[in-house]
Amino acid sequence: MSLNFGSQDLALPDDLRGPLKAHLQSLREAYQRRNWAGRVGFGVKPAVLVIDLATYWLDPKRQIGSNLDVVVDSASQVLRAARAAEAPIVFTTFAFDPAFPHSPHDRKQRLELPQDASELFQLDPRLERRPNEPIIRKRYASAFKGTNLQDMLAMQGVDTLIVMGVSTSHCVYASCRDATDTLRVIVPREAVGERCELMHEVFLLDIDIDLADVTPLAEVVLYLEGLRPSG
Repeated sequence: MSLNFGSQDLALPDDLRGPLKAHLQSLREAYQRRNWAGRVGFGVKPAVLVIDLATYWLDPKRQIGSNLDVVVDSASQVLRAARAAEAPIVFTTFAFDPAFPHSPHDRKQRLELPQDASELFQLDPRLERRPNEPIIRKRYASAFKGTNLQDMLAMQGVDTLIVMGVSTSHCVYASCRDATDTLRVIVPREAVGERCELMHEVFLLDIDIDLADVTPLAEVVLYLEGLRPSG
C-alpha cells in the first residue's frame, strides 16, 4: 500500500510496517478480550457520507494533498451500489471563505491558499455526483458540527451511515465520533485514507474498536446490492 497510498515522506519505513501492523492486531485482540470492538452491524435504511474527496486533498502537489486514488476508486464502487439501491448520498467539502475569522487552531495548521481557492474544494469528478446528492460545506472536522446533516438523515429515517473519504485521523474520525451515538456507523476499509500511513493505521484501529465497524469494501457493496429495489 505504501507505493500508491498517501504521501511518500509520511510513509512507514519498510522495516517497521510489518511489526507495527502485527502489534496493532494484537492490540485489537486485547481490546476484544475486554469486550470492546463489538459489531454494530448493518441496519435497514443506510445513507452514504463522502468526506472531502476534493482537489485540495487529492493532489499530491498541494500542501496537504496526497495520492489517494485507491480511496476515490473504492468510494466510487460504493457510490454505484448506493445509487442502485436508491440510498441517500451526502458529500462534504471545506467551506472556504477568506473573510472567516481565524481561530487558534489556524496556528496549528497554516493552510497556504490563494485568495480565490474555491476551485480547490470542488469534488473529484470521478465521484460522478448527481444533482440530488447534496454537498455540505463545513468549517470543522466533523460533518455534523455546525451543519444540518443530522436533520437530513433523521428526515429520511436513516439508521446506518456508511462513512468514506479523508482523512482517517481527522474529518473521518470526528464524523464517526459524532454519528455513533444515534446511528450504526460502517467504514469501508479501502474507502478511507490519510496522507500519513501511521496515522491511518492507528486511527482506523481506534474507529473499529470504539466507534464503527471497519468493514471490507466488498462486504459493504454486497450489503447495498441486497437492498436494490425490485422491478
